[in-house]
Amino acid sequence: MIQLKNVYKAFGQKKVLQGFSLDVREGETMVIIGYSGTGKSVAIKHIVGLLEPDAGEVWVDNVRVDTLSRRELVQLRSKIGYVFQFAALFDSLSIGENVAMGLRKQGILSDKEIAARVEESLRIVDLDDVAHRFPAELSGGMRKRVGIARAVALRPKYILYDEPTTGLDPVTSAVIDELMVRMRDQLGVTGIVITHDMRSAYRVGTRIAMLYEGRARWVGTVDEIQQTDDPLVRQFIEGRPTLEPAA
Repeated sequence: MIQLKNVYKAFGQKKVLQGFSLDVREGETMVIIGYSGTGKSVAIKHIVGLLEPDAGEVWVDNVRVDTLSRRELVQLRSKIGYVFQFAALFDSLSIGENVAMGLRKQGILSDKEIAARVEESLRIVDLDDVAHRFPAELSGGMRKRVGIARAVALRPKYILYDEPTTGLDPVTSAVIDELMVRMRDQLGVTGIVITHDMRSAYRVGTRIAMLYEGRARWVGTVDEIQQTDDPLVRQFIEGRPTLEPAA
């Protein structure tokens, strides 16, 4: 289970999180939505210790993340996959080398075992024949899938997806959505998805949280959010433009 408890985070004078709390249950896919710049990516970076809260607590499996040493953080991150917004692949490395990078850092598997894990991970995302190619040779959607394969290669308990469908056409977005559902249903991975795309949120989410003014404005199931009478939430999910969101 992942828990953020009353988390505050500011960068200089800019207050981003102002008492954000959220529980993510094992086996679910929690989708976090909200306006641009509200701190969605900032929130999930606390889960892997890329950021430390100014106040509040972050817990993963009853371990308090914001108190861990560097060595303990490395151990924690071994069970958390992170899919970056633009895949964050290294252009000078082949796809196979990109997927193998985290495994090599762990230093646990042999070269033969790493090669087998890379092949298996690419097969899971339906990219069996691209290990020898380079990121520049792939489409944006394929690079996103490689990012998921790199996360899956570590056999994580959790995967954090930061804007996984940004910049993709609707068909490719649907492919990425299907992969995220597959990670949950077939591999038992608990997921957190940051997105602005409500079609994607409805496809992959078991629950949805809306971050607004640094706090969780609303949390509930897909059915519940579609029926909510909260005017601000309705404005966001329906994409209705207005100069002043209803409070």
